[in-house]
Amino acid sequence: MRTDDFSFELPEELIAQHPAAHRGESRLMILDRTTGAWQHEMVSRLADYIESGTVMVFNDSRVRKARIYGIAQDTGAKTEFLLLKRLPAASAAEAGGARWEAQTTKLRKQRPGRRYSLPEGVTAIVEGPGELSVEGQFDTIRLHFEPAIDDAYLERSGHVPLPLYIKRDDEAEDEERYQTVYSKEIGSAACPTAGLHFTDELLARLDERGVRRTTVTLHVGLGTFLPVRSENIEDHAMHEEEYTVPDATVAEVMAAKTEGRPVLAVGTTSMRTLESAWEGGLAGAGGRLRAGHGSTRIFIYPGYRFKAVDKLFTNFHTPKSTLLMLVSAFAGRDHILSAYEEAVRERYRFFSYGDAMLIK
Repeated sequence: MRTDDFSFELPEELIAQHPAAHRGESRLMILDRTTGAWQHEMVSRLADYIESGTVMVFNDSRVRKARIYGIAQDTGAKTEFLLLKRLPAASAAEAGGARWEAQTTKLRKQRPGRRYSLPEGVTAIVEGPGELSVEGQFDTIRLHFEPAIDDAYLERSGHVPLPLYIKRDDEAEDEERYQTVYSKEIGSAACPTAGLHFTDELLARLDERGVRRTTVTLHVGLGTFLPVRSENIEDHAMHEEEYTVPDATVAEVMAAKTEGRPVLAVGTTSMRTLESAWEGGLAGAGGRLRAGHGSTRIFIYPGYRFKAVDKLFTNFHTPKSTLLMLVSAFAGRDHILSAYEEAVRERYRFFSYGDAMLIK
């Protein structure tokens, strides 16, 4: 299957550069994945379209202020780094948080031993390349910090890691609006953005309707937003991301499966977590959700057989991305591309700060 099969034309002005004026006041397209029919609504009325007894699964990961800027000590050049995850200490004597994997805008210029000056007297030293991409190119580097840094340091000196298609620096509003209201477990390098639409009031309306809410944690990293470079999607390899499925979530999901109630994933990260943690076949054939910690490189594209998830709430995704391929696997490529064409005609806002879609 070709990557070009998942392309669509998107006017640049439809890429949302700021969140809606008020959280929860975005548009909502409701898509029937069986027929391909759609209707237009508002996110504020989402509860009217979720049946009682549905189990909604939210990703409670919290975004760290993972974008930092360093000044090269040899050239004085300013370089941006996006910290993806902590790496194990090199020795028992080394402090935790001394080593990180990072993405950088000047990847090819990074050489082991190069030093960068950061705020508060911190120095970052390039150790070497990080993980390999499927094409044999290095996508990340390993950095060593002296002294070691932690989330408290990043909260003081880091920046909100807005996606590159948001063509502006992070602002004060982003510190609140680029987090979900229910975020709890810090560790993501990008927000699970479907959750940005939910307000405390909307969550309360879902509760009143008899919707069951539960959580998983998937820390969003390079695997979610790295572009597909290969000509054929089967040749693309995902990077690893860590997740946790609580016992309480297993109980909720398995009860729903036994009783014939739907499981609705809020966001592609929740969907990828549930499908990664599922063992065996369908629920009625001995399959079940597994609790605990794990890591995943799952890449969902058309032909995948879903086991855990029945419905999906999500944003509108970038062309040729793994996320567009995932929703195409769930609803059918033709249905998705037709719905996206309609969204463009109706001037929906796209991507992280954009509008939403409910796929039923």
